[in-house]
Amino acid sequence: MQSLTDGIILYHGSYCEIKKPDILQEERYKDFGQGFYLTSSKVQAEGFIKTSLKKALIKGRADASPNYGYVSSFRFKQDEGLNIRSFPSADVDWLHCVVAHRRKNTFEHIVEGMMKYDIIAGKIANDNTNATIAAYIAMAYGEIGSQSADEICIGLLLPERLQDQFCFRTAKATKQLSFIRSEQIWI
Repeated sequence: MQSLTDGIILYHGSYCEIKKPDILQEERYKDFGQGFYLTSSKVQAEGFIKTSLKKALIKGRADASPNYGYVSSFRFKQDEGLNIRSFPSADVDWLHCVVAHRRKNTFEHIVEGMMKYDIIAGKIANDNTNATIAAYIAMAYGEIGSQSADEICIGLLLPERLQDQFCFRTAKATKQLSFIRSEQIWI
């Protein structure tokens, strides 16, 4: 997983151009909760455009179904005052954090514990892994939080293939992002 270092370029894929992140516009039940999500992979950001467009159409934020979206790029400026939680691998702690944020009333202590962080970083549970995590939540592998269910789920996720994501959860965190440019991407 890419480290969040001073000067790193991060990307955000969306149905529209984003010059200034707005954490209040984002959904709550994502991998690391409500926040502005970025990745170090431009390809991954491009892949998120279709998902963003579908959600925008459902919510009435987009009027038509265009054949394009945008990848906005930002430079991160490290601030020593930021409280950052990083999950370097897709392990049990990462899995429980993702499930806690995706399923209400599950691992509530984890959600509460994550409230103190300005940024949460870790592997992304993308479209290819959603079915595995959904099966875990549905207890297809056993009881949520049991060692055997955790091991089965993580094994099926192929964590070494997962890309990274950075959830900027506070205004203090988003102030450390400088907009570089947006690129129109045809889908």
